[in-house]
Amino acid sequence: MRIVIAPDAFKGTIGAEAAAAALGEGWSRGRPGDDIVALPLADGGEGTLDAMARAVPGAVRVPVLGAPGPDGRPVDTAWLRLPDGTGVVELAAVSGLPLMAAPDAMRAHTAGLGTVLAAALGAGVSALVVAVGGSASTDGGTGVLAALGARFRDCDGKELPYGGGSLARLAAIDSTRLATPPPGGVQILTDVTNPLLGPTGAAAVFGPQKGASAREIAELDAGLARLATLLGGTPAAPGAGAAGGTAYGLATAWNAAIVPGAPRVAELAGLPAALADADLVITGEGRFDATSTHGKVVGAVLDLARRGTGVPVALVAGSIAAPLPAGVSTSADLTRLAGSATAAQTDAAHWLRLAGATMAGRFDADRAARTRRDPLDRP
Repeated sequence: MRIVIAPDAFKGTIGAEAAAAALGEGWSRGRPGDDIVALPLADGGEGTLDAMARAVPGAVRVPVLGAPGPDGRPVDTAWLRLPDGTGVVELAAVSGLPLMAAPDAMRAHTAGLGTVLAAALGAGVSALVVAVGGSASTDGGTGVLAALGARFRDCDGKELPYGGGSLARLAAIDSTRLATPPPGGVQILTDVTNPLLGPTGAAAVFGPQKGASAREIAELDAGLARLATLLGGTPAAPGAGAAGGTAYGLATAWNAAIVPGAPRVAELAGLPAALADADLVITGEGRFDATSTHGKVVGAVLDLARRGTGVPVALVAGSIAAPLPAGVSTSADLTRLAGSATAAQTDAAHWLRLAGATMAGRFDADRAARTRRDPLDRP
């Protein structure tokens, strides 16, 4: 049998690659003769660059040293050159929330992402794919655009400091020196559909997790509204609020396309081809809930399985908090297996191996049951 294992990271617990390896090891304990294809995925957030590097033969990491992190401290990072000339850049690797010494919602910025994009442009990429999940800031992408040559000034003509907290003073934007996007265009990968502004926008929904108080959320939203007034574009577009409005800034100034991250990563990673002759695909994430089938890795795997050969899907999650969707043939809840969330998180690899072995046993049992019902159906 051919088993494709395509999970997301179990965020805060275990990465996608390690999760896939543990599930594969567990499955092989139960069915040692099966062909295991590990294809760890991401949804446009942290881990996207790693997923692409593993999945695309000939992909090359290009280092960028000393880029400004979200709080100004230097970060050593990299972007990925694909064999067709496309550059893949991950925001989380240079402007992500874990890179902050302490949360600072008003001053955190995305200048480092702009630095990495400038490096990729300088290397002559034909197109860009920008994964924007995991941002520390709510600056509307002004840090990115400033690093690419744009200027954001106050009423006295002075350049604004980085960060969303200064945007309420924005009076003028000079884009005459803004770098030109590559000829093949720019795609922004996101796993959210929030607009830029309002109660479901970047500041209101994601500001609290970046350390913003209620007063700061209101100030950040007002600053983003000021930016939208001067920059134009479509702040109400689905996904414009991704990464603190970075998606809006790049979409407006660079005509970048905002696309769902998980399906695009799955496509670039070769999941459709891997499913073509698979007997089962195992996917998973830290928590399966009502949002998991909308823009997340699990949803992308399910969609591809349904549209293709109808390969059955097995789901593994740290916790399962929603009814299983059509197409899921079996599942494993690590919290239930371990007896508690703490136990499951403390040694996720162990419980993932156990989940893999358990599902292999169920797979054999299910096939045996079908064989008894129909003697012509053989394992």
